[in-house]
Formats: sequence, structure tokens, C-alpha cells
Amino acid sequence: MGHLLSYNPLITVAMFGWFIAQLIKLIGTLIESGKLDFRRLVDTGGMPSSHTSFVSSITTAVGILEGFHSTIFAVSLGFSVIVVYDATNLRRSAGYHAQWLNRIVPDLLQGKVIKEKFDYKILRELLGHNPIEVFVGAILGIGIALVTLYFLGLYP
Repeated sequence: MGHLLSYNPLITVAMFGWFIAQLIKLIGTLIESGKLDFRRLVDTGGMPSSHTSFVSSITTAVGILEGFHSTIFAVSLGFSVIVVYDATNLRRSAGYHAQWLNRIVPDLLQGKVIKEKFDYKILRELLGHNPIEVFVGAILGIGIALVTLYFLGLYP
């Protein structure tokens, strides 16, 4: 099993970063609602940001293994910044739109503006993250990279 996990330590680190963040969301939902909702393992949004945990863990691992001065670290950091920006801005904005539409469409369907009914699906509102969720995801990802590389024998 150790050989399988160390075959590509960067992928291993990134997957652990994503999985641990999603597992924390699952446990948080269980504590909050008392229900075990396995959809949280693949759902977007919430605390901590699994997107940020994924990219920060792999970027940290690239820096440790290839050097923080390396070209590949710069590329990884650039992509990580784009993902974090997307998680906190674009996807969060889409979440606000979903919240707004989820509030007005039922009124429209009651005939206040629109007279005919149509198939209405509740839009997903947890698309993005607030800055705290992203920060916690980044710290989680960095920590997971350090611990995983240590146990794989790739970091002192």
C-alpha cells in the first residue's frame, strides 16, 4: 500500500487534501443536523474549502519536493491562486444569484408576475466560499502536505 501511495506523492497529497476537507464537511453536517448526508463528500461550498485544501496541499508538496524557487512551483502557485480566486469570487457570486432566484421564483410562480407555471428546480446556493473558509482550507492543505510527505518519507 505504501508503494501505491508513493507512486506519485503529489497526487496522493492532493487527494488527501481534498478528501480530509470533504470528510470535515460530512462530520460538520452530522453534528449540525444530526443526519449523515454522504452528498457532502462530493458537494461544493462550506467549511473548509476543499478546492483550496486540494491546491494548497499540492502546491506545498511541489515546493518541498521541487524547491520553492522552481518553475513548476511558480506554475502550481499560479494555478492555485486562480482556483482560490474562483472559489471566493466567481463561484460565491453564482451562489448569491442562486439564493436570489430561489427567493423570487416561488413568488413569480404564484402569479405575481408570471401567470403560467413551469418546472422549477431549486438552484444550488453553496457554490463558493467566504474568505475564512478559504483560509482554513489553505491551512488544512498545507498541513496535510507536510504530514503526508513526512509519512511517505519524502520530507524530514
